[in-house]
Amino acid sequence: MSLPASMQDLKSRLKASDRMPVVFLGHGSPMNAIEDNAYSRSWSDLGKALPRPQAILVVSAHWMTRGTTLVDVSALPRTIHDFYGFPPELQSAQYPAHGAPELAREVVSLLASHHAEADDTWGLDHGAWSVLTKLYPDANVPVFQLSIDMSKDLDWHLQIGKELTELRGKGVLILGSGNVVHNLRAMRWGGEPYDWAVEFDSFFADRLAARDFAALADRQLMGSLFAMAQPTPDHYLPALTAAGVTDEKDQLTFMNDSIDIASVSMRSFIFH
Repeated sequence: MSLPASMQDLKSRLKASDRMPVVFLGHGSPMNAIEDNAYSRSWSDLGKALPRPQAILVVSAHWMTRGTTLVDVSALPRTIHDFYGFPPELQSAQYPAHGAPELAREVVSLLASHHAEADDTWGLDHGAWSVLTKLYPDANVPVFQLSIDMSKDLDWHLQIGKELTELRGKGVLILGSGNVVHNLRAMRWGGEPYDWAVEFDSFFADRLAARDFAALADRQLMGSLFAMAQPTPDHYLPALTAAGVTDEKDQLTFMNDSIDIASVSMRSFIFH
């Protein structure tokens, strides 16, 4: 599959970097892992454009903890099918990548101020493997996950990203996986996206482009709009952590700036 012109340009810029980019992908439905659609094709194209990482650290919306931050140190992380009601093809899908135990333990130390702990019971949930199976279909890059502590405020997750910055110079791809707008209670098939979904998605994109990360972590500022876009913030937090890893030297590229099922933003971004 050839890359579109815009992705070819991105590829040339990514390869020229001396450190790994930071990626956030709106992962949407688990079905994207086995379907051939615009989203899955864009992930495949991105995988071809990215410089090859030494390892991948995934911050997924689907590993939620409370009162602790866990880092998966397993050598062979299991593929977790944390959903139901989907076809057998999806239920039986496997992503047999190796873990990165030594690097994962370094991340535990790196996040000592955030009381991180090692864990060998998790693996790769669908927020991780559903996109990785398109980015790196051969599962030949070591990968491990970092949990999101649901007891902490938004800024705390932004700060965790800052602590991870040095990993970019060690060949580690930091990959956030969630959705900027994620309200499954309001989903509907067909029709136009909700106005509030479009408004929050645009607000997020504008503030991200302006590097106004403080605004993106300010619940009071975002008010009821945030409550509609994120009834629970689990799918939002990985985007904050990804943003926190960046600095003023990075360029920003958006992907998949559309809203699915009226209430789920597939907006993705790359800082490079």
